[in-house]
Amino acid sequence: MKLSFLAALAMGLVAAPAFAADSVGAGILKSQCISCHAVVKPDNASLDRLWERKGPDLYYAGSKFNRSWLEKWLQNPVRIRPAGELYTKHIKGSDKEDVVDESTMAAHVKLSQADAEAVAEALMALTGPAGLVSKGAFKGDKVSMSMGAMFFNKLRGCAACHQAKPGTGGSSGPELYTAAERLQPDYLYSYIKNPQAIDPHIWMPTLNLAEPDLQRLTGYILQLSASEGK
Repeated sequence: MKLSFLAALAMGLVAAPAFAADSVGAGILKSQCISCHAVVKPDNASLDRLWERKGPDLYYAGSKFNRSWLEKWLQNPVRIRPAGELYTKHIKGSDKEDVVDESTMAAHVKLSQADAEAVAEALMALTGPAGLVSKGAFKGDKVSMSMGAMFFNKLRGCAACHQAKPGTGGSSGPELYTAAERLQPDYLYSYIKNPQAIDPHIWMPTLNLAEPDLQRLTGYILQLSASEGK
């Protein structure tokens, strides 16, 4: 029998989240979100947990997302991961290539403007453990889009898992054509540098990039997605 979040919190089995427990946003998170998302760092960071996870962890949402994007997206959710949280559960084979089985993926809850703003406020208070994201790591320099594209598509193979344009690229990872609107630059840099430090056992490889290449790839994704959103 599963304990409710509040019962587990009272018994000391989970850590208290960083948001105000009596806020409207906290109430919505507890009633509608925690069945799929972790709002406190899980004690169990096993591979089995990753395989069974229904949605991305949110205990570091305040270090990951831009608040304006959260408020907008929560009112009109659009799928970020074309093949769901764990792609192997949502694809079926065909004669030519794997096809995403839309019938296996549930729609995300849609919130009113007021509720979306309240939830975004609560999520932005969840910054995760100290040092999870390297603040100020991304320098913001402009990069050559042609060199960035070569790096993204050929030299590092990012397009095998990620879409830089709608319908173009892989489906096992989140699309990146809204990354500039969605993600904080320092989070994107930190995740590319060491994905497993943020999300243990995640299948994205550690690329062991030199610092100039880390800056280049982060900048390319942000510039690309910013231009896609115009």
